[in-house]
Amino acid sequence: MIQSWREFSPALRRGALTGAATGFLFGFDTAVISGSTALLREQFHLSSRALGWTVSAALWGTVFGALASGPLGQRWGGRAVLRLLAAFYAISALGCALSPTWSWLIAARILGGVAVGGSSVIGPVYVAELAPAQWRGRLVGMFQVNVVVGVLMAYSSNYILERCDLGLRLWRWELGAAFLPALALLLLLAGVPESPRWLSTQRRYDEARSVLFALGSRDPAGQVYAMAASNAEDARGERPRLFTRAHRRPLLIAVALGAFNQLSGINAILYYLNDIFGAAGFNRLTSSSLAVVVGAMNLIATGIAVAAIDRVGRRRLLVVGSIGMAVTLGGVASLFVRHSGKQGLAALLGIYMIFFAVSQGAVIWVYLSEIFPNAVRARGQSVGTTTHWVMNAIIANIFPTLAVYGMAMPFTFFGSMMVLQLIFVLTCVPETRGKTLEEIATLMSGQQMRQSSSRHA
Repeated sequence: MIQSWREFSPALRRGALTGAATGFLFGFDTAVISGSTALLREQFHLSSRALGWTVSAALWGTVFGALASGPLGQRWGGRAVLRLLAAFYAISALGCALSPTWSWLIAARILGGVAVGGSSVIGPVYVAELAPAQWRGRLVGMFQVNVVVGVLMAYSSNYILERCDLGLRLWRWELGAAFLPALALLLLLAGVPESPRWLSTQRRYDEARSVLFALGSRDPAGQVYAMAASNAEDARGERPRLFTRAHRRPLLIAVALGAFNQLSGINAILYYLNDIFGAAGFNRLTSSSLAVVVGAMNLIATGIAVAAIDRVGRRRLLVVGSIGMAVTLGGVASLFVRHSGKQGLAALLGIYMIFFAVSQGAVIWVYLSEIFPNAVRARGQSVGTTTHWVMNAIIANIFPTLAVYGMAMPFTFFGSMMVLQLIFVLTCVPETRGKTLEEIATLMSGQQMRQSSSRHA
């Protein structure tokens, strides 16, 4: 059993860190638009509805990316798909920076959205399939850490560029800033190993054993045997189907957690954070600086949660986060109803970010990457992630329109959704901490419960 990071093999370190690093561009691309909304409205003379479409255009791209990446990942392998997505990130950043028209900008943002949606599926799955069971929560959790680092860097980049007196050109620099990290990711992906579990689904067992040996496995032959047994349906020459009774439970959990992740309001708040502060009476520069503070609190809390997820467990973190988010979102709604206490807005949003980071933020990518069997994992993750991005696109699109009637309305709705999430987690979500992916597949299929019932009969 690996006890510390220093015992990881070079191949495992390189693969896990690079796979998780895809989250940086995910976070950067989704949050950087927050500094540009006012400028885009002025540049292209956008109404509130058109601004909503501008922000959400990338999110409809994420839906396509999430849907397409699962089957592509199963066919081509995670490594190849991640390389393609890194190229999409780079092209999108350049396209946004050089956009001559609003339509061009929309097209470039949709391409970036495809990259975000695809990496949100393939990145966590790739890391989960490399990671030892006792480290999987922390290593997949590094994907979320990188997402939050990307968010913080986007806010910081916006703040720095805001001080450079670039005029209407500012939004081009802000949206084009993702080009350099995208290029760096392409270079990093050149030297990572392929997933041994994907190789096993392709019946390339010798290659899978070689990769497991390079990753530091002490029993690569035994692991490959367990993978082959888990892929029994493949071994019979049948194409494994996702939408079957056997996968009903993980599908329900994946869809629900994906939806609740966005019904918490997290990405609507990230996209429109400067507008939210503006509605409370802060100017644009102060709003940018407060966004950096909120992003920093999010990063600190995410780091703590990832360090704790394999000790505390996924389910307990979701319970604590649901309660904390419901309370803080209610507090923000109350502040806007009373039209007073604006100085408390940053504190409330910061505390909300902490509760999100230690629960949904840290758990969702870990949990979705764990709960499906090897043969359908990428496609199962795709379903949960697609739900996440569809809800994200809908909420981001309608948020500016709802905000016209007062900021209290969306925050009240988000808070009530967190009460429903608490009920769902308490009644339907099992703990997966410390189990191998093959053991979790058995737990989710209900076989473990049936076997237990048989022994007690």
